[in-house]
Amino acid sequence: MQMPSKADQTTYVEVRFKNGRKNFYLNDTDLELYDGDVIAVQAENGHDVGVVCLSGELVKLQMQKKGVFHQSKELLKVYRKANEKDIEDWQSGRAKEPEVMLRSRAIANELDLKMKISDVEYQADLSKATFYYTADERVDFRALIRKLADAFKVRIEMKQIGMRQEAGRIGGIGSCGRELCCSTWLTDFRSVSTSAARYQQLSLNPSKLAGQCGKLKCCLNYELDVYLDELKKFPDTKKNLKTKKGEAFFQKMDIFSNKLWYSYKENPSEFIELSLDRVTEVLEVNKKGQAVEDLKDFANIAPIDQPEYANVVGQDSLTRFDRKGKGKGKRRKNRRKNPSQKKQQKK
Repeated sequence: MQMPSKADQTTYVEVRFKNGRKNFYLNDTDLELYDGDVIAVQAENGHDVGVVCLSGELVKLQMQKKGVFHQSKELLKVYRKANEKDIEDWQSGRAKEPEVMLRSRAIANELDLKMKISDVEYQADLSKATFYYTADERVDFRALIRKLADAFKVRIEMKQIGMRQEAGRIGGIGSCGRELCCSTWLTDFRSVSTSAARYQQLSLNPSKLAGQCGKLKCCLNYELDVYLDELKKFPDTKKNLKTKKGEAFFQKMDIFSNKLWYSYKENPSEFIELSLDRVTEVLEVNKKGQAVEDLKDFANIAPIDQPEYANVVGQDSLTRFDRKGKGKGKRRKNRRKNPSQKKQQKK
């Protein structure tokens, strides 16, 4: 959103770094910055290079959303637009990262550390390298830092991330065929429990419910609220339906079709389909201490329409391509006859 006058424009910008890492910076020199500009910004020691991903008044709204607006005085500053030297150093650091990551993994294996180094990020001035790792338990990596500093001649910083953050940094394609949510737009990683799958009537198959990070898929939470609202209409599935034929217990349900399936204890393999209204009606009768005659009297038995088959290929016979044996024999006999015999027949 562009403001009418330059004096009223915000002095903050949001800058994106490698793998979607973002931060807010103070533009106190009033540089004209637009989305997509490559700029040099202040770092804890030295400077870094990033890309402007948000500018204008929207930055204030984003800062308020993330709760950093009141801490704006402590924000780092924007130095300048990146020059040729800044971009060359930045690209050379990016080129080193794959080799450095492989060497660091080998060093960690030599020290027998139970950790996985998933990514390396060089600062643009090549003075610091940040190693991102995942571990199930606490790791003493003091010896690792010394060896990494001796091997790469830079300051080393270790940052532990979770499995979901690791998948977001690496990226990939999900089972839906689209790019992972955690690497595109998802910023807050909420906990996902198996109850979310139970409420949505999903089979508890770990291979289908787990994402590439090995944890439950974040998308299980997307439609959970809708399912919880719909489930409020349904009765308690632990209550059995009492009939004169016997008690029937709950088998499964279709939430959005308002259908439930029950089976008698004597015949659990037979599923009886009932609508939600019918189930509530039976439960109301059971509350009065009475039992219905049979659940099949309340079942939804829809008539099966037999389709009318038509000849869609016309009136041709299926044997129209079959040749009769008599015709073949006649033709062959005619071919064997002499030309003189054919003339006599014509006469």
